[in-house]
Amino acid sequence: MNRTIRFLFILVHLSMAMFLLSVVGCSSVTNNSAGQEAPSDKRQANSPGQPAVGKDSANSVELYVLAAASLADAMKELTPIYESSHPGQKLVVSYGSSGTLQQQMEQGAPADVFISAASMQMNALLQKNLIDSEQTSDLLLNQLVLVIPKDAKAQVGSFADLINPDIKKIAIGHPESVPAGTYAKQSLQSLKLWDSLEPKFVYAKDVRQVLSYVETGNADAGIVYKTDAAASDKVTVAAIADEKSHMPIVYPIGVAKNSKHPKEAATLYNWLREPEATAVFAKYGFEAAVKK
Repeated sequence: MNRTIRFLFILVHLSMAMFLLSVVGCSSVTNNSAGQEAPSDKRQANSPGQPAVGKDSANSVELYVLAAASLADAMKELTPIYESSHPGQKLVVSYGSSGTLQQQMEQGAPADVFISAASMQMNALLQKNLIDSEQTSDLLLNQLVLVIPKDAKAQVGSFADLINPDIKKIAIGHPESVPAGTYAKQSLQSLKLWDSLEPKFVYAKDVRQVLSYVETGNADAGIVYKTDAAASDKVTVAAIADEKSHMPIVYPIGVAKNSKHPKEAATLYNWLREPEATAVFAKYGFEAAVKK
């Protein structure tokens, strides 16, 4: 009996010893795994040529630019030039009628720089303290022209010829929100043609839509800027409006008062007024408001 008890006692001790050895072994494996994982993370964090995740997005600055539709061609060329010379900055440009863009800013749309096709919209934003009065100026000048389709059959050589019965539809921008439409109305009123031509008007949301209506034959004539006509090979300039028949066509530029990136916005504001940018604007037919 005593031998049996001793045997059982030894068996129990052996089992406990094996259990303890097993626990120690598992612990050792776990510690070794952890020891291998940590150096791997450290190497990834410090490896040359491997920037930390989110580094680019953290340092990148997006500047929101609201620009009159007539500036689209020039701004599309200027955007990559600016971005390449200002690393870490990206331009997000929205185009539309100046009146629509003005309303968007008044409603809280993100904006850093605004370029209008008329002083009226810029002045309205200045009065509402949405544009920095210290960083606003006249940027460009333009002209108003009458265009007809290149294959037009009707003979049009002046604004007065729009009375011709063959001219059934005349495209213009909404005078209330599209500066080109405002200038067109002023010019036609000066010529005492507005009332007689009003039944023929087809209103467009911006000057580029006016151009499109003429290009596609949905209008027999249209009133756009000289720069828009120059950008199209589907229209012909029939007449140039007398500059005295409408307010001066001035494109002011301003920095938004609530810009989230005022330093970068000021850099863009100044750059667009420098010779490098004005040379591109000139390529598309714009004239610098201030010669440098």
